[in-house]
Amino acid sequence: MAYKITEECINCGACEPECPNQAISAGDERYVIDPEKCTECVGSHDASQCAAVCPVDCCVPDPEHAETREALEAKYKKLKG
Repeated sequence: MAYKITEECINCGACEPECPNQAISAGDERYVIDPEKCTECVGSHDASQCAAVCPVDCCVPDPEHAETREALEAKYKKLKG
């Protein structure tokens, strides 16, 4: 499943450069994750990098965008060509 950024986001920006798919961008009130680009870092890292670097633990799995590992791998391959 894709990750999302909760309201606890402090807009520090630590997560944005860590995303291998450029799925994170600055939103109006906080950073946001594009679920069409988020692969939970499957295909590039062993763990979700946004969650690993977030100082307030606001990068969390989004249950509204549940995907299997196989689907995440396929999405990563499609994004990276």
